[in-house]
Amino acid sequence: MSKQVQGYVFLALAMVLVGSTIIASKVIAAGLPPFTATALRFAVAFPIFLLLMRLTRTKWPRLDRSAWILLILQAGAGSVGYTTLLISGLKLASATDAGVIIGTLPVVAAVIAILVLGERPHRFTLVAILLATAGVVSIAFRPGESGAHSLPGNALIFAAVICEGLFILINKRLRTPIPPLALSTLMTGLGLAVAVVPALFEMPWTGGMSIGSFWAVIYYAIVPTVGGFLLWYAGAARVSGAEASLFTAVAPVSAVIFAVIFLGETVNRNQIIGIACVLLAVGGLGLQSLKPVKSA
Repeated sequence: MSKQVQGYVFLALAMVLVGSTIIASKVIAAGLPPFTATALRFAVAFPIFLLLMRLTRTKWPRLDRSAWILLILQAGAGSVGYTTLLISGLKLASATDAGVIIGTLPVVAAVIAILVLGERPHRFTLVAILLATAGVVSIAFRPGESGAHSLPGNALIFAAVICEGLFILINKRLRTPIPPLALSTLMTGLGLAVAVVPALFEMPWTGGMSIGSFWAVIYYAIVPTVGGFLLWYAGAARVSGAEASLFTAVAPVSAVIFAVIFLGETVNRNQIIGIACVLLAVGGLGLQSLKPVKSA
C-alpha cells in the first residue's frame, strides 16, 4: 500500500469516528447533563494526551498572555461549546438530522472567515455556501413535522457547528505555532477547566446516570477524541491539505449510516436531499483548493 493510499485510509477512518460522535452524543443526551458529560469526556481524554506527549517527547509551547486568552476562548467555543450544544440538540433532534448539519462545518468555517476576517470568497465558495444552506433548510424546515425533526434541536446543533467554526477561526489568530498534539492536550485540559464549574451546577449526583450514557462518554473520550486525532494527523502527514479537506465529507455520511444501523432511524427524502447538498458543497470547496495556482 502506497503512502498516499495509507493517508486516505487513515483520514477516512478518522472521519468515520467523527461521525460516530453523533451516535455517542445521542446516547449521552438521554442519561447525562451536557456540561457533566463534557467535563467527564475531557477528564478521561486529558491524561491520555499527556501520556502521548511524554511518549513522543512533545514540548510545551512558550505562550504569551494574548495566546493564552485565545486558547481559552478556543477551548470554550470549540471544545465545550460544541460538545454541550451538540448533546443538548440531540435531546430533541434526530441523529440523522445532526449528521447532515455537522457536515456543513467546512462551509460554515468559510463563511466565518469571510465575515470576520474579510476574506474574499471565490465563486466556488459562494456556490458551496448556497448548497450547504439548501441542505440545512431541507431538513430543518418541514411544516407539520415535530418530535425527532425538531427545529429547536436542529438550531442547537447548528449553533454547535458555528462554535466549531469559531474554533478554526481563533486557531488562525494564534501567532505562536503549536504542535498538533500539544494543541489537543491544551484544548482538553482547558476544556475540562471551563466545563467543570457549570457541571457542578447541574448537580449530576442528584439524578440517575445510565450505564449506557457513561460508556458513551468513555467511548467519545478515547476513540473519536484521541483515536480520531491520531488517525487524522497520521493521514494528513501523507497527503496534501487540500486532499485531506475532501475527507471531511465522510463524517456526515457515516453519521447517517450509524444512525440507521444503531439507532434504527429512518432516512427520508428531505434528509437525502440535505446530505446530497452538503456533500456537493464540501466537495466543491475541496476541488477548489485542489486547483493549481496560476503563476504570474
